[in-house]
Amino acid sequence: MSARYLLRRLAQVPPSALLILVVTWLLLHLAPGDPLIALAGQYGDEAYYTAMRERFGLDQPLPQQLATYLGNVLQGDLGTSYVRGRPALSVVAERLPATLLLASTALVLSTTVGVALGVLAARLGGGRADVSVRVSTLTLYAMPAFWLAQLAVLGLAYRLGWFPIQGMTDARRSLSGLAAVGDVFHHLLLPAAVLAAGELALNVRLVRTGLLEAARSDYVRTARAKGAPGHRVLYHALRNAMLPVVTVLGNRIGMFFTGAVLVEVVFAWPGVGRLLLTSAQSRDLPVLLAVFLVVAGAVLVVNLLVDLLYTRLDPRISYAARD
Repeated sequence: MSARYLLRRLAQVPPSALLILVVTWLLLHLAPGDPLIALAGQYGDEAYYTAMRERFGLDQPLPQQLATYLGNVLQGDLGTSYVRGRPALSVVAERLPATLLLASTALVLSTTVGVALGVLAARLGGGRADVSVRVSTLTLYAMPAFWLAQLAVLGLAYRLGWFPIQGMTDARRSLSGLAAVGDVFHHLLLPAAVLAAGELALNVRLVRTGLLEAARSDYVRTARAKGAPGHRVLYHALRNAMLPVVTVLGNRIGMFFTGAVLVEVVFAWPGVGRLLLTSAQSRDLPVLLAVFLVVAGAVLVVNLLVDLLYTRLDPRISYAARD
């Protein structure tokens, strides 16, 4: 990938994020409902409502509100939370590490296990084990994350007691060091597995299909005819089969955040997902906009990284022609 193309892609990130922010701002402000009514109730004093609208600038015309908000964003100010009375960016920053931990763990699980099962299914070649893997993964893919999360809580956490039911840590104990890390991992494993289930199933099918197609290609037949070791042939075939997986990963990274909202609610995980739900219920617009901006930025950056990874997986791919 040329430096010119990379710089041009980086230059596209700010205007894309700005466009997403403007569209989201308009949708939220044009939606029915008054955020101050949601905050103070519908039987409050009119003088209080007037003072609060003046405080948050909600008494100004919408174009002026939008211009003021965008000017503040360019200066790094995403507004003040209506509910918490603190900068919206700091509110999101407090919850972001928990969501990043959950999403990254789910991503690692869905990719590593999905690729391993996809290779296994392709090597089995239509046998009973192959059919079992495909049926199981298709069933997981068809299950909504919210429903699967509730089944996991009821079955694995509540009845069998293998995992904690909710939270990120055990509130009954004060742990430190490796014990604290182990406690977080114990709480993390089940929600991360639920979040990874759908993407894992998709990765299995993509890798299996890619390897079966690669097995019929000329370069694989030539490598086998020359006596290349089986693991080396598999490595080269898997590199090509991973291209669709990387493509899907880049396009569906936002789905991890969407699924995280539902999973975090069920498992009471203290991340951005739960913050998004509570902020939507209270119409805390600055926090909602801050969450959308952070997620949009993450999606844009991940798609850029996917382009970089393409050239590593397949050196034949070049972006020089696009400069």
